[in-house]
Amino acid sequence: MTHEPIKGPASYFPSIEKKYGRPIAEWKAEVRARYPAKHMELVTLLKDEHDMGHGHANAIVAHTLAEDGLK
Repeated sequence: MTHEPIKGPASYFPSIEKKYGRPIAEWKAEVRARYPAKHMELVTLLKDEHDMGHGHANAIVAHTLAEDGLK
């Protein structure tokens, strides 16, 4: 049985957890706490308040919004 590689925003999750020291569930909860903010507002929040890189912030926001049916 072969395993498909993780694609899309979730492919960033292991490096995000390692670099920023928090599980993805916590980052998603932080994004959800700021609803109904828009995608780029949420990305900017993670970048400004947590010094997160754009790609990592965008991955968390995109995955969370899609998971919640808001994208």
